[in-house]
Amino acid sequence: MVTSSTFAARTPSHHRQRAISKALLYVILIGGAFVALLPFLYMIANSLKTYGETITRVSALPFDPKFWPKVPQWTNYVEAWQDADFSRYFFNSLIIATVTVSGIYVTSILAAYAFAKLNFAGKNVIFTILLATLMIPEMVLLIPNYLTVARFGWIDRLPALTVPFMGSAFFIFLLRQFFNQIPTQLLESGRIDGATNIGMLFRIVVPLSRAPLFTVGFLAFTGSWNALSWPLVVTQTPKWRPITVGLTSFINEAAALIHLRLAGSMIALLPVIVIYMIAQRQITEAIARTGLKG
Repeated sequence: MVTSSTFAARTPSHHRQRAISKALLYVILIGGAFVALLPFLYMIANSLKTYGETITRVSALPFDPKFWPKVPQWTNYVEAWQDADFSRYFFNSLIIATVTVSGIYVTSILAAYAFAKLNFAGKNVIFTILLATLMIPEMVLLIPNYLTVARFGWIDRLPALTVPFMGSAFFIFLLRQFFNQIPTQLLESGRIDGATNIGMLFRIVVPLSRAPLFTVGFLAFTGSWNALSWPLVVTQTPKWRPITVGLTSFINEAAALIHLRLAGSMIALLPVIVIYMIAQRQITEAIARTGLKG
């Protein structure tokens, strides 16, 4: 028989165990965050060193003064930008990512709304097939996509870098999960007021979906900005090559100058970091609200 005194005796022990478990969890999380951030910190530190410091001042731990430069060399970024002709590649990547994200928004919003709020024959079967495409490795589609693009005459042109990526099963799934949570009563009230499906989509559903739309935009932009293998295949001249291809060429040319290589890598990474910092709150909210609900 459990008495009140027994319960009182167990309570401090139970709280102590919970406190220890929570402390261990925090230690593991902090350790994981440190391991994840270490390469990024290494890149920042060495991109600001002189060439000599990258050889003589070497350390693997950010707590060591040798890990950081004596005097930050911000001119490394200017030199890397000029030597790699990043202005052309940066502009190309910006155009490619913007066009791709715009196309993804159109296809994903319309398809997600149809799967979430409309009834039509074969809806579940089509959605299942759509999800099944997520299991197909990207490299398997490389040759079929290239042959299709070549047949359209898009090699070394902007459509080759954007059109194949304007439809995404993952983004359709993500938005559908959120659209399913919007009360049907809101749409019914809009229908009573005479709104069409397109009207309800853009007047009711889209304004309520800012967080997942921010997430879709960020992930789509990041994927387009970081793409390398496909641009290498479909571009033959620098005319439409993105910054990833330009960075690869620059790294090969400046193989011995590690400080300039890392400065170029930081330049290529900065837009993604800035966008994430701006949209961090919306991205976290969208993942929390749609990640496990269906």
